[in-house]
Amino acid sequence: MSRPRLCRKINFNPDITYFKPQGVPMRELEIVELTTEEMEAYRLRYINDLEQKEAAEKMHTSQSTYQRILHSAYKKIADALINGKAIKIIKK
Repeated sequence: MSRPRLCRKINFNPDITYFKPQGVPMRELEIVELTTEEMEAYRLRYINDLEQKEAAEKMHTSQSTYQRILHSAYKKIADALINGKAIKIIKK
């Protein structure tokens, strides 16, 4: 049995939840789902310029968990950009 998931603090609620390549209809695109948790980790690091320790504290999580969340965001964003996929931001 796995451990219950802890609540992480997320101070970012995006108004826009889809990003897609220009000129390609949505029905033709694969979709990469990015969680608000991943967006928050990415935002804290690259918009707020916080170091890993500070960002983890803001999200109420450990540094190693924060790093896993951020790495997951990197992979999904890179996949969407390199392979021309849409990004959908989901609440999880």
